[in-house]
Amino acid sequence: MGDFRLPSLGADLEHGKLVEWLIGPGDHVSPGDSVAVVETAMTTLDVETQQEGQVTELLVDIGTTVPVGTPMVRIMETEDGAAQPAPVSDPPSDLPSKAQSEVPSEAQDRVSTLRRAIGSLMSRSKKSIPHYYLSTTLDLRAALEWMQQVNQQRPVASRLVPSALLLKATALAAREVPEVNGFFTDGIFRPSSSVHLGVAVALRHGGQVAPAIHDADTLPLDVLMQRLRDLVGRARAGRLQRAEMADPTITVMNLGDLGVEAVFGVIYPPQVAMVGLGRMVEQPWAHDGLLGVRPAVAATLSADHRVSDGLRGGRFLGRIDELLQKPEEL
Repeated sequence: MGDFRLPSLGADLEHGKLVEWLIGPGDHVSPGDSVAVVETAMTTLDVETQQEGQVTELLVDIGTTVPVGTPMVRIMETEDGAAQPAPVSDPPSDLPSKAQSEVPSEAQDRVSTLRRAIGSLMSRSKKSIPHYYLSTTLDLRAALEWMQQVNQQRPVASRLVPSALLLKATALAAREVPEVNGFFTDGIFRPSSSVHLGVAVALRHGGQVAPAIHDADTLPLDVLMQRLRDLVGRARAGRLQRAEMADPTITVMNLGDLGVEAVFGVIYPPQVAMVGLGRMVEQPWAHDGLLGVRPAVAATLSADHRVSDGLRGGRFLGRIDELLQKPEEL
């Protein structure tokens, strides 16, 4: 017999409110199964278990706010993973059914709560992390020419967009420059062997969240773009997975669609870097004594000086630009 406890919900999130149970007594659960919907100051998350066994008791009432680490579900482990007969007793009467549990939250109060949570997190970041900032201009001429050629052979629904190329190049560069990809905790930097690319998503009622596209450096461009669309949709609908909020290793903020030319972000602790992308512009460009025009994007890096410096940060931004010059290899 073991208890499933409320796991980490993301940076600076210490409490969660139980909104809905997705399982009940007698159900069999396996690692990765979603067991509950939990509301945090940032968003609403599907929380998954990493245990195998049969649910015997739900320990928290719907509508209750509990700290991370609180026992939520009692699970009877089974040797062969097979479900045992359901317990004779009915679930407690004060645990509403799934239909009863759908309690609407008011807009999202939620907006002011989200603002306070973001403000608290960013304030802690600026106070505790010695930020340094770099910027460069990404030459998109080769990337866009290649993308246009590829898109000519595709239906509209499956065409690539510039954001997919920018995100993939960022993920690959983060893998090659590990000082920007990982977590600084307990005075120690722990680089990540995977690139879980956090993507800042603006929410409809205000505020933002930054869930992760897992293993973004290994995904083909088409898959990465599908994951991006899915992630944005679920973020705005408030149905993210807990892991998507808990484990981004580096975050990208793209404000180009809002007309912003450059953005210098604040690092999401315990991460150690944030990339900012502005809008695509046409700018004059001199090459081999000739003046032309090229499409370009301003890219910025906010990084933790305890882990990296201008040399490594500059290498990271430079590598993004190099990768975009060979888009067929992304």
